[in-house]
Amino acid sequence: MPDVLSKLLSKLKPMSDPKPMFKNGSLMPKPAPSADVGLEREIATLFVQALNLEVAPQDIDPEAPLYGEGLGLDSIDILEVALIVSKQYGIQLRADSQENQQIFRSLRHLAEYIAVQRTK
Repeated sequence: MPDVLSKLLSKLKPMSDPKPMFKNGSLMPKPAPSADVGLEREIATLFVQALNLEVAPQDIDPEAPLYGEGLGLDSIDILEVALIVSKQYGIQLRADSQENQQIFRSLRHLAEYIAVQRTK
C-alpha cells in the first residue's frame, strides 16, 4: 500500500506560486477586527461609571463572564449596558436577538462586536 501512495504522490506537481483568493493577499478573507485593549478599557470604564461598580476598569478581566459569575451583572445591568452601548457606539441591540448571549459573554466579546458593528 505505501508503494501506491508513493507513486500517486510522485505524480503530483508542486504548485507554482498560488495566487491569493482575496485582495488582502491571503487565502482567507480579512478577519473581523479584534478589539484592542483601548476599546476594552473604554467599555470597562463605561460599565464602572454607569453601573457604579466598585472595581477599577483596568481590574475587569476581559475574558471573565459579564453575566452571573465573573463581573456579576444581572439582567437589569445588561439592559443598561445595552442602552449605553447603543448610544455611545450607534449599535442597535435587540432584546430578542439570539446573538446576545454570545455578544455579552465577556468584555472582550462585547468589544469585538462593537469594533465590527459601530457606526460612531
